[in-house]
Order: sequence, then structure tokens, then C-alpha cells
Amino acid sequence: MAHKLTLGVGWEGRPDFTGLIERSKIMDEAGIHSIWLAEAWGHDAFTLLTLVAEHTRRIQIGTFIVNIYGRTPGAYAQHFGTLDALSEGRMIIGLGTTSANVAEHFHGVRFQPAVTRMREYIDIINMLIAGQPLKYEGKLFKLQRGFTLRFETVRKHIPIFVGAMNPKSVELTAQKADGWFPVDIPLSRLGEAIGEFRAIARAAGRDPMAIDVMTPGSVIVTRNVERARAATAGGLAFYAGRMGTFYSTQLTRYGFGDEVAKIKQAWEARDAKAATAAVSERMLNEMCYVTTPDDLSGARERLAAQEEAGATLHRVDIVERDPAAFAKIVAELSR
Repeated sequence: MAHKLTLGVGWEGRPDFTGLIERSKIMDEAGIHSIWLAEAWGHDAFTLLTLVAEHTRRIQIGTFIVNIYGRTPGAYAQHFGTLDALSEGRMIIGLGTTSANVAEHFHGVRFQPAVTRMREYIDIINMLIAGQPLKYEGKLFKLQRGFTLRFETVRKHIPIFVGAMNPKSVELTAQKADGWFPVDIPLSRLGEAIGEFRAIARAAGRDPMAIDVMTPGSVIVTRNVERARAATAGGLAFYAGRMGTFYSTQLTRYGFGDEVAKIKQAWEARDAKAATAAVSERMLNEMCYVTTPDDLSGARERLAAQEEAGATLHRVDIVERDPAAFAKIVAELSR
């Protein structure tokens, strides 16, 4: 069975709307399964997804991720329901909790209780997309006026993926979501983690194989391998040292405590370069695989290992603008 490849688009930097449209068209024609747009405190995901939906025909589109502090669940139901109509049923909802820093110091919303908030967001979004009157009595949301969306949704359920790390949030995801975004799990432990996740889903009375799992790391194809590895190391160092405690706790849980300690020490000294250098080769190799377009055999082996571990969606980053060359790489990696 062919691997399902996904590509992500970042949220930082100067916008290149024309480039996004062109790249999305290339992905669409090449047979990429889905394109995911991130959102943190940069560009919003929904405006960019509108462009993608308008200029593509087959590729599924999703948020990787939007957090549950930046908008209400009702607003998310409006956004996702509208985009599902615009894309003719290609939308995937990707939610996460973000960190306390972002929730409290960018959105001004108290962070806790994150798991309860996620549960109620999933419930409310599902109710509104299904066309049910919104009468909901939760711990955080008490909604009793019976509002419904003032339009007919294309589907009565839009798949919801959740980015989850700590055990309680992973448990919630296995019980209620349609897909899981694992975070900072090394390849050598991925099979174990996915096995535990599917066991929770089975215990909840669900078909565990009906829940998609995206790989936590990427396979990157580029002619500048060192730059890509450095950028990935920089991202790992930033999240481990600057985005609260969840990421550092997760990495420590999976055996990278020494690296995390050095990363935090470097950030305390305001030395970003030293923080990136503290990401060991072992840590980087467990989290990503980088190769050139001329040497894809190792990338195919990596994808096969991820599939064997239980992943159903595979994150790739293909740095190639030529449509024919891009399509050739996709064909090589998909098989």
C-alpha cells in the first residue's frame, strides 16, 4: 500500500501568497495526501487555507495546529464548516492546547485546565457541525440557548486530529478524536507509543485502526542537507527551551534529559546558537531524516519503518520548485 504523504506550511515570516498557491497546485497534482497549515502567533491558518482550497481539487487541507485558546469552539465550527464547504469536503480539523506562554501572554486566556477544555471543544464543534442544537453543560462551557449554524454543512462530521503529549491528553485523543499528532517521540519508541495509544482506543470501544496517526518527525528532501538539519535542530531547541515545560518533559521522558538540560542552560544564557548545538546527533536522527533528491533509498526505508511502527500519515518536506521533479520525488517516496 502506498504511503500517505503530508506537507506542512509554516506560520512565520513574510507572506508569499502566490508561492503558496503555486506550491499547493504542485502538491495537488503530484498526489500528496494532505497539506497542513500551522498557526501560532504569525499568519492565521484560515485565510491561507482559503487560498489553498480555492486553487486545488483533490488534496485534503488541515490545520496543524490551531490552539483552543485563540478562538471559541463556536468560532472554530464556523471556520471549519465554511472551509469544508469551500473545499467540497476536504477539510481536516487539527487542534492543540499550545503552551501557557502563548495562551496567557498572547491570547490573555488562563491556560488550565487544558484537557477539560480540549474535551469540550471537541464536543461542541462536533455538535455544531452535525447540526444539533447547542445545548451543552460542561465544566467550562454552559451553553443552553440551542444555537445552530445558519448554514447546511457539507458533512455532518469533519475529522478532528489532536496534538497531544502528556498521558491524559493522549488518552482523551484516543477516546474522542479521529487522528493523533504525536509530538517529540523518537522513531525507536514510536511503535511502543502508537501501540499504547491504540490500546486505549480499543478499551474505549473504538476501532483503533480507524484513527489516523501522523509521524512526529519529517523526512526532508533537499539539496542543502546541513541547512535542513540545522533548522530542525533549531526548532527542537526552541520548543525544548522556550515553549513551557511540556516539550522538555516529553523529550526527557524519551531519554533526552541531558540534551534538554544543556538546551535550557543555553537559553538561560540567551545563547540560541549554543541551544541548537546542544541537540545531539542521536536526538536529531531520531526526530528527522534528511537526504538529497539523488539518494532516496534511505528515505524510503525511514517511511517503511514509520509505517511498521503504526503511523498512517507521513510528514515530508520536499524542497523542489520544479513540478516534474517534485512529482518524481513524491512517486518515489509514496511507493
